[in-house]
Amino acid sequence: MAIKSIKELETIRKELQNTISFRRESTESAVQSIEILVGVGTCGVAAGAQETFNKFEEFIKSNDLDNVKIIGVGCVGFCHSEPTVQINIPGKDPVIYGFVTEDNADELLETVLIKGEILEKNYLVEAFNKAVV
Repeated sequence: MAIKSIKELETIRKELQNTISFRRESTESAVQSIEILVGVGTCGVAAGAQETFNKFEEFIKSNDLDNVKIIGVGCVGFCHSEPTVQINIPGKDPVIYGFVTEDNADELLETVLIKGEILEKNYLVEAFNKAVV
């Protein structure tokens, strides 16, 4: 996409300011907030992680989930299962999900955030559950 004028650039800037503001507000939430870490490293982006991230933002806004923040992170370490997402719910072990695309993002968030269940078909691992010594 080529920007052809200063006016067009200013319009894009205003649109992005809303997104940045939303993310900033999310990161300033209470300590008890739920964190969704989306792997947006090179392999994640190639597999569609940015679209997944955007779909998560839409879901959170449309469901007024003010206790949920989305954070783009680097490689989660499951490149074969990209896009990967780690969900941290206070008081529970973090869970990593794989193959979370724009098409199934709503189903994941509905199952995990609304119903409080694990979405088995995308479940990869409970991170940090038991350390191997």
